[in-house]
Amino acid sequence: MANETKKAPRKRAAKGKSTPPDTTSDAKKPNGQLPTEPPKGTPDDADFRFYTKGGHTHESLGLSEDDLVGMYRSMMLQRRFEERAAQMYGRQKISGFLHLYIGQEAVSTGTVQALQPADPIITAYRDHGLGLARGMTANECMAELFGKIDGSSRGKGGSMHFFDVEHHFYGGHGIVGGQIPVAVGLGFAAKYKETGNVAVGFFGDGAINQGAFHEAANLASLYDIPVLLCCENNAYGMGTSVERSTAQPELYKKAYAYDMTGAVVNGMDVFEVYYAMSELAKQAREQNRPALVDIRTYRYRGHSMSDPQKYRTKEEMESKKNEDPIIRLKSYIVDQGFSDNEALDGIDEEVKQVVLESVEFAENSPFPPVETMYEDVYVQDDYPFIV
Repeated sequence: MANETKKAPRKRAAKGKSTPPDTTSDAKKPNGQLPTEPPKGTPDDADFRFYTKGGHTHESLGLSEDDLVGMYRSMMLQRRFEERAAQMYGRQKISGFLHLYIGQEAVSTGTVQALQPADPIITAYRDHGLGLARGMTANECMAELFGKIDGSSRGKGGSMHFFDVEHHFYGGHGIVGGQIPVAVGLGFAAKYKETGNVAVGFFGDGAINQGAFHEAANLASLYDIPVLLCCENNAYGMGTSVERSTAQPELYKKAYAYDMTGAVVNGMDVFEVYYAMSELAKQAREQNRPALVDIRTYRYRGHSMSDPQKYRTKEEMESKKNEDPIIRLKSYIVDQGFSDNEALDGIDEEVKQVVLESVEFAENSPFPPVETMYEDVYVQDDYPFIV
């Protein structure tokens, strides 16, 4: 296995206490005195990790043939589910917002394959793919989109609020960047309870400019939290490109300011995502340290169903579709002789049927009764805060 690590993470001088990078000539000044010498240099690529070269094989990654087919099925399920969801949205079966994940399936699948089942995952409103990858059923997910009682959040969350404690998937959050501090809190809980788990918090490239990210990253580093702050960098925050909205568009470099590992990952290659997340999770687990992961991916659909996508060209879209993560994995499986096109197309037909049945399930599920309105809001059985 080729190790793409260019430089080991910076060592901290004292466990449990923040120490800035050793970039000043008088870094050992006592408390209360600021450095008087200018930094020796700004961060360069040698300070970060790049998981972008590719060339991995299932053998080098320790993946079995069954693992590959399982990952392919997961990615197909995510895509077919969302294609059908878009259709149902057009038929007004789904209300509110609908943010599709199509094109980003390698991120969810590679991450879930790399993590332990009890490692908590949390994300923003583009949550269908991660929820399905983590083990949520198409039935409960589609019912949630329909606003029905059999949905994962009993029909009261909708598209942006998938939730499944059993599979350690903690949402599904609608406020941009609002889930990032919660991700750090999940990591803190894992450290406090000594579970050995690593929390993984996903957010978009637009959210990294929120104050919530910077406050959470600062505390994660200060408190030595085992958390991976993962930016699903799909090039556009709503309709604005990263280059136009972010003063430092190389998002991984923000890790330097918080004395944590910064990494770039090719999010269109499920092998690369698996490799990167395996290494980074292992480091976080063993060292109780956070990392910022800049996962370069691409969504084929607009920011939401109401987005006409006038900010990008058809040529750009087509070029990205040539990198499709599902086609890449399918080609690998066929080339290695683990399966053939006919068998893999059979998996596609099988997940299409699963998704069709989920629509029927959602149609037949009732809407939440009015008397359930305040349920699941507070821990208590009564509502002393309301009356």
